[in-house]
Amino acid sequence: MDILKIKGGSPLNGSVKAAGAKNAITKLLVASLLSDKRCVFFNVPNIADVEITVDLCREIGSEIHWDKKEGVIEIVTKELKSTYVPQRFSGSNRIPILMIGALLGRTDEDIIVPTAGGCKIGKRPIDFHVSALEKLGATIEYRQMKKEGAYFARAHQGLQGAIIQLPFPSVGATENTILAACRAKGTTVIKNAAIEPEIIDLVLFLQKLGVAIVVDVDRTIRIQPTQDFYDVEHTVITDRIEVASIGMAAISTKGRVFIEGAQHQYMITFLNKLREAGAGFEVKNNGIDFFYKGPLKGGLLVETGVHPGFLTDWQQPFVVLLTQAAGHSIVHETVYENRFGYTETLNLMGADIQLFTDCLGSGSCRFHSQNYSHSLVVKGATPLVAKEITIPDLRAGFAYVMAALIASDTSVISGAHFLDRGYENLVEKLSGLGANITREKAPSKKSQGILV
Repeated sequence: MDILKIKGGSPLNGSVKAAGAKNAITKLLVASLLSDKRCVFFNVPNIADVEITVDLCREIGSEIHWDKKEGVIEIVTKELKSTYVPQRFSGSNRIPILMIGALLGRTDEDIIVPTAGGCKIGKRPIDFHVSALEKLGATIEYRQMKKEGAYFARAHQGLQGAIIQLPFPSVGATENTILAACRAKGTTVIKNAAIEPEIIDLVLFLQKLGVAIVVDVDRTIRIQPTQDFYDVEHTVITDRIEVASIGMAAISTKGRVFIEGAQHQYMITFLNKLREAGAGFEVKNNGIDFFYKGPLKGGLLVETGVHPGFLTDWQQPFVVLLTQAAGHSIVHETVYENRFGYTETLNLMGADIQLFTDCLGSGSCRFHSQNYSHSLVVKGATPLVAKEITIPDLRAGFAYVMAALIASDTSVISGAHFLDRGYENLVEKLSGLGANITREKAPSKKSQGILV
């Protein structure tokens, strides 16, 4: 287990290159399983979630070459050697469940995948996935296996196109349905679909692969199936979560950082909120410059939502930024019901954050009257102090790193492996920007007990 030691108080300054998007490349690798053609991906981040997805694809028969230095993955799945995803992948991330959609059209054997995983930020029900895939003709059952459960899926008679209305524009359910529809018989129409940039990137890849797919302006996606596939070269979009995270860290530490490769069109809602807070940014031809230009202003209402709304993964570092903004601000989380657990640690560091079960946004959300603490009020500006911190999940982890960069003295943060899931070379990048940060092996319990 590794720990981070961060001495706060140093502004971040300089430039850094944005990595490829975690939430795009992991899904693209699964999508490549639809065909037996060679797919080459560029701008691939060297992160743990990609490592897990590569292992998962190899498990079922993919041949993969990953040049981590150049950020290139070449993958081809000429044939499936297995349709069983082992239980060791249970809880590792959310990718195994997407294997159902990708493989249903390639095999008439039972597909077995473990339960969905990822960070503990709220329930990740797959009922939307199951309902949509069943409308396409799949049979899906949950069975208990040893200590963990697994999903059994099959479509012995093949899949048939259908009109599918999603109750909520779920990213995962949209992706799973798209993948299954690519090999179904007849047209599939997905209404109330998610349209996140990562999904559009998936759509672009599938079109190169040979699929006729259209995204309408009313959240409708239409897929014409195909049996004719092509070799593909595809450059992964840059990670809008990493861009926003580092940008906010620069502003909160009163520095200035240019992020090469940051894509303006995916950051519009986020940049509007930065401007409301009095933060500085300049959009350049090849990236975005983030900088502190004076005292930050509170008085904001931030509501997370599906794209093009304010991304839920921007929320945690934005709350840290608001601790440095004068006045009261409200954050209303509408995507996950349990995403404010990290605020307890921020309060111990000196923040003034109160949680509420009411919807404090512009209207009620689906968590209304369910007793979930899904709204908060943050009062700033408050000085932060160093603490010993344990990371509970990926995005809360960066919020703690950002708070430690602001705080006085040295914070010790355990659970660095959570950050590895989504941030490429984070310590190196922050060090290169002037942060006083090191990564070390945690002292063993045995050595901690030795008296000197």
